[in-house]
Amino acid sequence: MHKEMKTGFIGGGNMAEAIIKGLLAGGVPAGKLTVSEPAEQRRAVLAERYGVRVISDNDELCKTSDVVLLAVKPQMAAVALKEVKAASVKERLFISIMAGATCATIEGMLGSGARVVRVMPNTPALVLEAATAISRGSLATDDDLALTRRIFDQVGTTCVVDEKLLDAVTGLSGSGPAYVLTFIEALSDAGVKQGLTREVATTLAAQTVYGTAKLLLETKEHPAVLKSNVASPGGTTIAGMHSLDRDGFRAATINAVDVAVARSKELGAK
Repeated sequence: MHKEMKTGFIGGGNMAEAIIKGLLAGGVPAGKLTVSEPAEQRRAVLAERYGVRVISDNDELCKTSDVVLLAVKPQMAAVALKEVKAASVKERLFISIMAGATCATIEGMLGSGARVVRVMPNTPALVLEAATAISRGSLATDDDLALTRRIFDQVGTTCVVDEKLLDAVTGLSGSGPAYVLTFIEALSDAGVKQGLTREVATTLAAQTVYGTAKLLLETKEHPAVLKSNVASPGGTTIAGMHSLDRDGFRAATINAVDVAVARSKELGAK
């Protein structure tokens, strides 16, 4: 069980903190978690807030961990992993949440025999509601994949995809919170335009998005079915939907994902 394993984090930023929160909420003892973080102030915050062990030595972290989460910026990966010795890589699972860094790239940095799983969560991990996609590296086992899912199920919902599809995941769910927030902001603006206060308009807009998403996930109905339940003949909703279609709402959303996916591929190629 993961609760009995020692988990280390190279990097102590917001996403690492979200995962720590999820693991603690899932019953993992704080004493089983260690963070290697170069910034002294950040180390102090994590230690005080969560009671986890904090250090500044990446090799030491790897040597004392069963599972190592790579939570640094992709451009810092080579520097962060340079100090990790070959002996510290053996018999450990490395889970990367670094956008754009492929499993093969990470395996190359760590050396031969590295077991790597690549993960793409999104910012709702901060409230334990992430949408996370998981892909295995060339040497990762079924057990490694299952363990990774157990970890990230603590901060939201997971799915497994081929690594070649992670750019699509980045464009959809990785960037998706920004699209949704823009939609909520627009709904709120519309409410204010019609006379509602900003507080009321934003509350109604956010709860509408949250509740609709929950309805969709729990009923497992196709979105079109639930949409038709709202759009009664000759009513307000179908009139509003006609306006959205006329103004290119669906096409604009699809185009935004396409552009984000293309940019993700560009960044991954650098």
